[in-house]
Amino acid sequence: MNLASRLSHRAGLLALFSAAILISGCHKKVTAPPKQVEAPPPPARPTVTLQANPTAINKGESSTLSWNSTDATQLSIDPSVGSVNAQGSTKVSPADSTTYTITATGPGGSASATAAVSVNAPAPAPAPAPAPIPFEQAVQDAYFDTDKADVRTDAREALSKTADYLKANPSIKVTIEGHCDERGSTEYNLGLGDRRSAAVKAYLVSLGVPADRMTTVSFGKEKPFCMEHGEPCWQQNRRGHFVKAN
Repeated sequence: MNLASRLSHRAGLLALFSAAILISGCHKKVTAPPKQVEAPPPPARPTVTLQANPTAINKGESSTLSWNSTDATQLSIDPSVGSVNAQGSTKVSPADSTTYTITATGPGGSASATAAVSVNAPAPAPAPAPAPIPFEQAVQDAYFDTDKADVRTDAREALSKTADYLKANPSIKVTIEGHCDERGSTEYNLGLGDRRSAAVKAYLVSLGVPADRMTTVSFGKEKPFCMEHGEPCWQQNRRGHFVKAN
């Protein structure tokens, strides 16, 4: 075989080999990629709300708790209420101011909410009114020196307290009695008792007591307070004495 024939034969073989490779490649099995499976979404986190109406009550009254939730399988309200449904309402009557907490749990976790109810403290009971002072204890007599109708220092202090009482009780009217000890004539002591009751009235008027709320009378020595004889007893009888007139 000459050289040209050999070259032609070799080229033919090479062409056949290449065609065989090409045909073999066209029939090669292609493997599909693996199918991806999507993971399920995570469970939703619960939500919950809680409200109180009214938010402030007086002791012994009630407030209504209302709530609503989503994606929860268990709910509970503290204090005192306990397990509840996914939504609803209930009345509470706390003795003191209280903050209520609702807790919702589910596959996605938990959530909570609060609502406060204030309990107003009861108003303090009014203090009892002081008992009125009896007239006989509030007014104080004015005492005089022998044969005198001048209002002395100790009598002024007593009459100041009497004036305060009469001004604080404007509906009260009084009669001022003038009294004397047993010495001297009846006529003399009637005149002296009259001057003493008039002096007491004038002093009270100067302290602001209206004159039309006071009348005067003299008993002289006819109605003694003390029946013994001697200065300690006579001093008790020399007085301007008050009697409630209404």
